[in-house]
Amino acid sequence: MTKSYNFLLAGVGGQGTILASDVLAEVALAAGYDVKKSEVHGMAQRGGSVNTHIRWDAEEVHSPLIGLGEADVLLVFEEAEALRYAEFLKPDGAAIVNRHAIKPITVTSGGASYPAEEDVTSVYAEVTDRFRLVPGTAIAEELGNVRAANVVLLGALSSLLDVPAETWLAVLEKRVPPKYVDLNRRAFLRGRQEMDS
Repeated sequence: MTKSYNFLLAGVGGQGTILASDVLAEVALAAGYDVKKSEVHGMAQRGGSVNTHIRWDAEEVHSPLIGLGEADVLLVFEEAEALRYAEFLKPDGAAIVNRHAIKPITVTSGGASYPAEEDVTSVYAEVTDRFRLVPGTAIAEELGNVRAANVVLLGALSSLLDVPAETWLAVLEKRVPPKYVDLNRRAFLRGRQEMDS
């Protein structure tokens, strides 16, 4: 068992960031870790930024908060949010970013520009070689429900950790309504496969 992990999850309201963080925390408990979590919703219901700090430790976690340069793993649900939180990643930490843009009204009205995918890639190239763009939203759409993108990304994240897939799937089964269990199972497994390709 690895001694500890610091995770930062970030997205935009409505993307399932909080559900993903709840699953990640429950997986930690199921795997025998102590865990602490802190979430910031902001204007989440209006498409605002959402972030969650989650810390796992084999012994005891004293605080859920992660400082700049301390995140072992960033899991980001929207490309511009990846730029907002890049400075939290520790050197050579892992970053998984959903290949998906949600352009705010300041961009759609012509008052501002949205960063290019190359901007995200170049920022992370300065911090880590462990950066991965994952088409989580596209995979979820292909599976029939765009709302499963968060679980696709959890599947990708799970491939970095020494916790069996069965543990993740058992937690997901408890956390989602029964009619969505099969969809979320397929989304999770596709996310894991994506990291192998």
